[in-house]
Amino acid sequence: MHFAIHQTISIHFIKVEAISNSSVLQIGSTGSIQSQSDVYNTGGYTEPAEPAEPIGEPAIIRLQKPGP
Repeated sequence: MHFAIHQTISIHFIKVEAISNSSVLQIGSTGSIQSQSDVYNTGGYTEPAEPAEPIGEPAIIRLQKPGP
């Protein structure tokens, strides 16, 4: 079965709380979305890495408020 879908999408405001590695944000139509997750040990590691240490101060980025 085949469908022909014609759409016009106008987004005036969208707020996304969080996106993770396995998230899908879909706007519009699709036939099928299938999840896939692959993990590869290309370095041949046998144990977990040591915890990361922060370097320097975190960056502060100021964003403009949306306006008309």
